[in-house]
Amino acid sequence: MSTNEIEHNGETPTQTGNGHGGIIAALVVVLLIALGGDWYLANRSNQLNDQMALMRSDTQAQMTKLGDATNTLLEQRLSALNEDLKTAHDSASTALKQARSEAKKEAAQITERIEDQQKQVSDEMSQLSELKDATNSANSKITEVSSDVSNVKTDVTGVKSDVASTQSELEKTSGELKRAVGDMGVMSGLIATNSKDLQALRDLGDRNYFEFTLSKGQLTKKVGDVTLTLKKSDPKRNRYTMDVLADDKHVEKRDRTINEPVQLYVSGDRQPYEIVVNQVSKDEVTGYLATPKVKTARR
Repeated sequence: MSTNEIEHNGETPTQTGNGHGGIIAALVVVLLIALGGDWYLANRSNQLNDQMALMRSDTQAQMTKLGDATNTLLEQRLSALNEDLKTAHDSASTALKQARSEAKKEAAQITERIEDQQKQVSDEMSQLSELKDATNSANSKITEVSSDVSNVKTDVTGVKSDVASTQSELEKTSGELKRAVGDMGVMSGLIATNSKDLQALRDLGDRNYFEFTLSKGQLTKKVGDVTLTLKKSDPKRNRYTMDVLADDKHVEKRDRTINEPVQLYVSGDRQPYEIVVNQVSKDEVTGYLATPKVKTARR
């Protein structure tokens, strides 16, 4: 085509070049806007994640404000995104169909990201609600446990007081109890001369105690793991004679006195058994048998 023909058609080479340059510039602007929108959305997404992390760390304090704040934030983000989409759509409408297609594709991606973020926020809110319920339940249980602990402390204080009182009484009673050398020349354990002393010995828990009353008319009486037989009683002199059967062996304890430890060794025990008679009457004696709690063989 000649220069005259070009001029005749009303176009010049410069005008044609300017037309192509405008189109390219428009495409560049659209791409920059799309990239800027993507960066803006990514930046906004990071900000939203940071805010959600802060909200999780301050759950208890912000629980009542979380719903309104989240809705407001979502509305702001959606409004900004819709504005960006509208701007991108208006700009893309003046460009080529290809640029318009790219803008629509970018808009679809942005919409998908928004849906993902909305789902993430919904999941976070659900988790926070569950956490709130769990916290309330835990606080309720803690209150119940605290009440129970308080009651237990009160009971323990009372038990300690009772134990201290009992221990004091035992120490006082133990101080009044006596020891004596038995008929076998061995120092006896603590001796009880009455029922109160015997109960104190039981409370100490050092030995086993078996009370008995023997009558002369009885042939034998089983006391603990020994068998006793009263041979004679002398209330005027407070003396008695008794036959003891232990380990299939008979031992006669002759002319013993009240409150005297009558001792005998039984196989399997290093400590002797002790028979103490506290009362002698006509044809009858009353006392107790003390045996070791722990069986320890003699060397």
